[in-house]
Amino acid sequence: MPATRRLGDIAAEAGAGFGTSGVRGPVASLTPGLCRAYAEAFLAMPASPPRGLLIGHDLRPSSPGIAAACHDAARRLGIGAINAGVLPTPALAFAAAKLGVPAIMVTGSHIPFNRNGLKFYRAEGEISKQDEGLILAAEAPWPLDDSSPAALPPADPAPLALYAARYRSAFAPDALSGLRIGVYEHSSAARDLLHELFRALGAETLPLARSDGFVAIDTEAVREEDRALALAWAAACPLDAIITTDGDADRPLIADGTGQWLRGDTLGLLSARELQAGTVVTPVNSTTAIESCGLFAEVRRTRIGSPHVIAGMQGARHQPVVGFEANGGFLLGSPASLAGGVLDPLPTRDAVLPLLLALSAARRLQAPLSQLLTGLPARFSFSGRLQDVDPAACRVLLAAADASVAGMERLFGGMPAATDRSDGLRATLASGDILHVRLSGNAPELRCYAEAATAAAAERLCSSCLSRLASLLSGSPS
Repeated sequence: MPATRRLGDIAAEAGAGFGTSGVRGPVASLTPGLCRAYAEAFLAMPASPPRGLLIGHDLRPSSPGIAAACHDAARRLGIGAINAGVLPTPALAFAAAKLGVPAIMVTGSHIPFNRNGLKFYRAEGEISKQDEGLILAAEAPWPLDDSSPAALPPADPAPLALYAARYRSAFAPDALSGLRIGVYEHSSAARDLLHELFRALGAETLPLARSDGFVAIDTEAVREEDRALALAWAAACPLDAIITTDGDADRPLIADGTGQWLRGDTLGLLSARELQAGTVVTPVNSTTAIESCGLFAEVRRTRIGSPHVIAGMQGARHQPVVGFEANGGFLLGSPASLAGGVLDPLPTRDAVLPLLLALSAARRLQAPLSQLLTGLPARFSFSGRLQDVDPAACRVLLAAADASVAGMERLFGGMPAATDRSDGLRATLASGDILHVRLSGNAPELRCYAEAATAAAAERLCSSCLSRLASLLSGSPS
């Protein structure tokens, strides 16, 4: 009888297990054999084989090869697979739901190009943390077959067309009429779609900084060069907004006419208000303005990651139900009415919907994007990260900080008035400011989130905390 090993053990040795949302790991670890094993374990979860499979990917150089390995796994199981080509992750998820088949998206989202990953979708939506456990518990043939897969067949444009039609049918044809929007293209999987869709809704769009190489855009920790680019573009020509997404277009980023990027949780709050949401589900690191604004009948807080937000949306009594993360990814948990029609639920992170909601609101009110923030509580967030850290050393650091008063004071620059340990260490300081330190589940990064009464104070708070963390990790006096 052929030898087998538990897939979770193989993945752990390779350093390519499940992170916050989906499988993540170095490209070198995501071999054809491991990717086949993941795809086969996912496809074996239903009681009977699915009648088909959708496969899509982002623009990372490693993504087509990984997608080909997943396609090969489906072929070996006798399951017909459709190559959806390059498209946003939410577009693939939406098409899977409409066609009633599962899907696999090859993407590392916002992490550097030398890492990649896999996201799995049932026809009903994104897999749960329980599903992840079932996949890892599967037995895989050992040793893995690392033979090169056949090249992908030509891409089918239908899945992307379904996604575009979703928005064209729900928004009025003139929803963005008169707006001049810069599209920061870089290597986003949505870069062409954004032009086509926003122009179809009446906007004028200008292409900005298209890239042949992969650019890792993190909408939670905006790079200094991207802050400078937006300011320069806004100064060079009149724009109502600048829009972009991360690599797989499930996290949005939008700047106002002056080139100031909005925080993702602020964009989520504006979008939830525009939809007149009854229930908002969001992780612990999103702004506390969500509760203090008083706009929503219920606010549910979760751990960080879309699977936790999706679980939190279940059973909500107040409609519509929406979720969003501090990275701006927006999830629609129930039908929502708009000027052009009704949007069907899409309970996975989406970048296009919050961009459209914010800009259509600005156009309807004949007001600058920044004016949409008027009347919201004055709470400002800022986040940053230490990259290429040793995760084990970070765990030791956080555990030591949590073990004593002195450790907490070293970590946060003073003793917290209150702490939240639901996901990392989150401290409310005596001033009312908030610091949150957490080890990333997707890459070797230690993340810091800060919230304060002004944007400048939040940035200073985050920067000082990151400096302390770097000193503590290096063993230097803080």
